[in-house]
Amino acid sequence: MVYIWNDPSEVPADFGPSVVTFGNFDGVHRGHQQVLSELIRSARLNGTKSVAVTFDPHPALIHRPESAPEMIMGLQDKLVALGELGLDAILVMKYSLNLASLTPEEFVSQVLVDSLHASHVVIGHDARFGRGNSGDLDTMKQLGEKFDFDVQVISEFGSEGYPLHNDAGTDRRCSSTWVREALQEGDVATAAAVLGRPHRMRGEVVHGAARGRALGFPTANLAHEASGFIPADGIYAGWLVDQAGTRWPAAISVGSNPTFDGVSRHVEAHVIDRPHEAIEDFDLYGQTVVVEFAARLRGMVAYRGPEALVDQMRLDVVQAHDLLVRR
Repeated sequence: MVYIWNDPSEVPADFGPSVVTFGNFDGVHRGHQQVLSELIRSARLNGTKSVAVTFDPHPALIHRPESAPEMIMGLQDKLVALGELGLDAILVMKYSLNLASLTPEEFVSQVLVDSLHASHVVIGHDARFGRGNSGDLDTMKQLGEKFDFDVQVISEFGSEGYPLHNDAGTDRRCSSTWVREALQEGDVATAAAVLGRPHRMRGEVVHGAARGRALGFPTANLAHEASGFIPADGIYAGWLVDQAGTRWPAAISVGSNPTFDGVSRHVEAHVIDRPHEAIEDFDLYGQTVVVEFAARLRGMVAYRGPEALVDQMRLDVVQAHDLLVRR
């Protein structure tokens, strides 16, 4: 069981000692996972609790909302991903200007020491914290001496042989920026390699224009409020996980339906291999589902009429099915 607290005041007075790290963890990618895995290992070796402190909303949405990056995942999926790693507890700090005004020492003493009773703090070498991001690794080491906790530094995490390199020809550091860049290009395979799992969106299934059903390919349309970074327009192979936890193979469309002069972008998934006897009863409306992107099949194209579109959709479904079955 993972304890989830939404304020330091919710942490039991007798909790701890603990090994703690903190960060935004957008995407909970493999770089984050390395830090968190080391934190969990250290906690087990020392017989203490493992805790991750994260922030909601993302600080950029408070400090520079006009240029804040699109979040890779919503808070619910972030908590799921963090919990799956084996943490004992997660503290979600409501990010505000008041929290941002805390000095590095105030943040460490009030949150890490007084609330979580940290005996160890695990951080990346480039971690910044406190008012104006004025705290750094040296600051943390000094505070560790003052408040009697050890500081463990985790080096940068590369791509572990994944064949993408930076301009210098070396492995690129795993980062949320890299994931966003890949998704903007529709390269969900690279995003998955950096994340360590397929990219996910989560949202309620709502009624759409019903064109897919009329063409013989009914789709589950995600509400515009769905969480998760929307990849580039195109057709993808992936999975739909329904509210009961059943994972269905799917062909996923992202875009505005140019064949029908669509304007707004939306995400819809056509579930493959549904039992024939259950097709009419396969109703996902109102359910909150997860859509996972496994591979991009093609870009979005405007076809000359519904017939040509249907022919292509048949090919898309076959290609998605073959790709997903092989996996």
